[in-house]
Amino acid sequence: MLSQQDWDPVPAYLYQMIQLSQSGKHGLITQQRLKDWGARLELHDGVPTLFQRLRAAVRAEQPQVQLEFYLISSGIGDVVRSTPIAHEFTEIWASEFIYGADGGIAFPRRIVSFTDKTRYLFHIQKGIIGRDFRNKPFEVNRKVPEDRLRVPFDQMVFVGDGYTDIPCFSLIRRAGGFAFGVWDPKHRDKRSRAWGFIEEGRVSNLNQARYDEHAELYQWLEEAVTSLAGRIALKSRVYRG
Repeated sequence: MLSQQDWDPVPAYLYQMIQLSQSGKHGLITQQRLKDWGARLELHDGVPTLFQRLRAAVRAEQPQVQLEFYLISSGIGDVVRSTPIAHEFTEIWASEFIYGADGGIAFPRRIVSFTDKTRYLFHIQKGIIGRDFRNKPFEVNRKVPEDRLRVPFDQMVFVGDGYTDIPCFSLIRRAGGFAFGVWDPKHRDKRSRAWGFIEEGRVSNLNQARYDEHAELYQWLEEAVTSLAGRIALKSRVYRG
């Protein structure tokens, strides 16, 4: 119904969740329910050990280079921050609710949709991360000289699986970074949608969302991060003269 009223998909699903919670049909959707959902969320194969494997690969090649992970999601922050892998991320940005006096979700206080995701890439690029920048939404517009950028776009690897990731795919790929499209093997119908990312030149590669050590996607990711680490190390040596 909302799709026929020209709603943006992300606020549409947040609104429907609020309506469902307030209807009382399935009980209030509270912060604790969302956290419990996140704690039970099923992860793709290999995800629990992905981060340590990639860090180890970079450390073995270029020990002076630090690999960081960030999560930019159109999902719900209280869910993703409650997953078993949340601690692996330097920063997590996602859609957020405020909660009413009854404890139920009441209104979105942050919506992360299509181009909103690129905003957070600029946060990473400029180093606008951490507690010091909480409640300072306009800091991202601050001009930072190119030689002061903390993580230039060409040193980023972006992995995404949906339409809300397309602006990020385009930005990172155009800047010289790596953009990987993934599709859930449990939902093969999504593969055709993901294939469109390849046909349109949005992504560098397309793979099943499997991250175990022998999966093709993992091999590509390891190659990408070690390649970028080598590039960063070389740039550092050249800069020092």
